Amino acid sequence: MATAKKLGVGFAPSPLGIGGITLTGRALLAPMAGVTDPTMRRIASRLGASATVSEMVTAAGVARGDRETAMRLECAGVEPRVIQIAAREPAEMAAAARSAESSGADWIDINMGCPCKRVTGGLAGAALMRDLDQAARLISAAREAICVPLSVKMRLGWDDATRNVAELARRAEAEGAAMITVHGRTRQQLYAGRADWRAIAAAKAAVRIPVVANGDCAGEDDAVEMLEHSGADGVMIGRAAMGQPWIVGDIAHFLQTGERRAPPTLAQRAEIAREHLEGLLASMGASAGLRHARKHLAAYVDRSFGRLAGHAATDARHALVTTQSPDEAARLIELIFLTAQPAEQGIAA
Repeated sequence: MATAKKLGVGFAPSPLGIGGITLTGRALLAPMAGVTDPTMRRIASRLGASATVSEMVTAAGVARGDRETAMRLECAGVEPRVIQIAAREPAEMAAAARSAESSGADWIDINMGCPCKRVTGGLAGAALMRDLDQAARLISAAREAICVPLSVKMRLGWDDATRNVAELARRAEAEGAAMITVHGRTRQQLYAGRADWRAIAAAKAAVRIPVVANGDCAGEDDAVEMLEHSGADGVMIGRAAMGQPWIVGDIAHFLQTGERRAPPTLAQRAEIAREHLEGLLASMGASAGLRHARKHLAAYVDRSFGRLAGHAATDARHALVTTQSPDEAARLIELIFLTAQPAEQGIAA
């Protein structure tokens, strides 16, 4: 694979920016419900992610003031602080945007791409790609309610017969959006098949504001191809960051310099996994925090060792994702990562 420099996508002629915010690079961590908790965002930000977007906050959650929404609005230790919101009615969108801004958000992102039935059934998320007039009203309401920059995340369309991403992108820009992100699938695809990076080019051609490409970016080579095929200004990494939040920073570094960073050592991975566990315990309490951490801890292990087939720590992985004791979980992280044979894994000790 050619380097970023050779493909002409390294060393951007001007920094990627949104409104008055200039980012350090062109790789962002995607918002993922139940995944991109504040601790994960802090870790990814510290390890070089150009920006990290919160889990989606609903207008109803903001109105209730529930604990989960409050946690998602929490921005400490993350720069820039980006909060994603979803709503169906303009008044609700305005209220949610104001609340996010007052909670410390540096910019607000509107979700018009979530494909899950719980969201689209309420006529929000990707359902708004079937009602562009309402989508435009929501963007306008948010823009009028806040002073910070506004972005919109969308898909290619509701289905293959109605790929209207270019039109929604144009209308978002007209209503004051300063950036858009496009996931290269339709809503009906959910997460099946491969993201269509070339189709994102239609949105890029329709607007003057920055466009970020999203969907199936698993590493530096994918990021280069995404930018080449889509013409986008940046990339957003989602599922590939689970269990390896440093990958977003790796991609940002590669797009800036054309050089690959060395992967974290096993000891560094253990430290990151412990940090993630401790952050969740502190923010959610011992019981809920440990339950939430299980999928992350499993991902940290699987990203480093596969499924541990034939590995002596197979039983330890099972114990890690089933233990009821935070202290035991911390001990098992040490056991798995610090007693492995790095030469067999291709990762430095």
